[in-house]
Amino acid sequence: MVSRRDLRNPCAEWRRRNRDPLLGLLEVHVHGRPVGQPAQPRCARAGRPSDSGVAEVPECVLCIGLGGELLRRHKGAMAVTDSARTVAYGDTRKSSLIFRVNTLFLRHEWIRGYTLLSPTLLVMVMLMCLPVFMLVTYSFWTQNYLDIDRTFTLANYEAFFQKPIYVALIMKSVRMSLFCTFATIILAYPMAYFIAFKVKSNKLVWLILITVPFWTSYLLRVFAWKVILGYNGVVNSGLISVGLIGEPLQFLLYNPTAVVLTLAHAWAAFAILPIYVSLEKIDRSYLEAATDLGDTPSERFWRVTWPLSLPGVIAAGLLVFIPTVADYVTPRLVGGTTGIMIGNIIQSQFGKANNWPLGAALSVIVMLMIAFLVVVFIVTTTRGRARSA
Repeated sequence: MVSRRDLRNPCAEWRRRNRDPLLGLLEVHVHGRPVGQPAQPRCARAGRPSDSGVAEVPECVLCIGLGGELLRRHKGAMAVTDSARTVAYGDTRKSSLIFRVNTLFLRHEWIRGYTLLSPTLLVMVMLMCLPVFMLVTYSFWTQNYLDIDRTFTLANYEAFFQKPIYVALIMKSVRMSLFCTFATIILAYPMAYFIAFKVKSNKLVWLILITVPFWTSYLLRVFAWKVILGYNGVVNSGLISVGLIGEPLQFLLYNPTAVVLTLAHAWAAFAILPIYVSLEKIDRSYLEAATDLGDTPSERFWRVTWPLSLPGVIAAGLLVFIPTVADYVTPRLVGGTTGIMIGNIIQSQFGKANNWPLGAALSVIVMLMIAFLVVVFIVTTTRGRARSA
C-alpha cells in the first residue's frame, strides 16, 4: 500500500520494487540528494499535489537523457503514484466507500460467500418472493365475474372466517399431514438405521436404490397406489385368492387413509436421507461406551442413538409436513369425497370457480398457519433438547 509519505516522494515506492543501475542518477536528479540525505527537491516530479488533487508533472529533459528504457519505467512508476495520489487526495467520499467495502470483504468470510452465491440467490429470491407478493396483493382484491376489482378490501379474509368449512378443512389437512409425517418417519427410520449401522460397504448403492421410485413421475406413483388399493386391485385380489375375504374391501381407496399411505410412500426418500446423515455422524465410541457401562441394545438406542439422531428426524418431519399440508393431487386421485384437503379448495378457486382473490387469501392463510406451526415446533424441540442436555 502506498503511504502519504511515498506520495510526496514519487520514486520511493518504485525504487523499493525495482533496482536499476541508472536509478541512482535519476534519484539524485529528482530529489537533489541520495536516499537518506535531506535536501530540497529540484525536479518537478517531486512536487506536492495541487488543489485538484493531482500534481502538474512536466516532462524532465534529464530523465529523457538517462535512457528510453529507464524513462519508460519512470513514467510507469509515476502513473501508479498519480493514481494512488488521486485516490488519497481526490474524491474522499468515493475512496472512503471503496475502503469500507474492501474492509468488509476482508474481515467477513460470510460476505464473500454470499457474494459468490448472489446470482443464484437472487434468482431463488425473485422466484419465491414475486409469487408470494402477487398472492398477497390478489388477496386484498375481489372478483367480479370476469373482472377483478382492485379496490383494497378484507372481504376474502372475512369470508374465510364466516364459513366454517374452510377452518374445518385446514384442521383436517393439518391432521392428515401430521399422520403422514409420523407414518413416513416410522417407515424411514429403520431403513436409515440399517444403512448407517448394518451396511458395511456399498452404501452409495443403497442410497441410489432408495431414489429409484423418483425416477418415474409423481402421477405414475399415485396411479400405481390407486391400482394397488382399488376395488379389483392387488390387495383385494391377493386377499381373495388366499381366502381371507369373500368380496373386495371398499374402504382401502377413496378415504383419508389412502391419502396418508400414498403421501408417506411418496415422501419416504426425503425422510430417509436426513435421518441417515444424522445416524452416520454419530461417533461409534459413544455406543461402545454405553455398552461397556452395561446398557442393553434398547437402552443404548434410547439414551444415545435416538437423541443424537433427533436433528435428522426434525428435518425429515419438516420436509414431509410442509409440502403435504397443501397437497391437492394425491387427495384428488385417491382421496375421494372424504379425503379432500384445503389444497383442493384452493385449486378449485384458481380453476373452475375463477375466484383468484379468494384462492390467494386462502393460500396466504395456509402459509401463515404452516409458518406458525413450524416455528412452534422448532422452538419446542429446541427447548426440549436444551433441558435434556
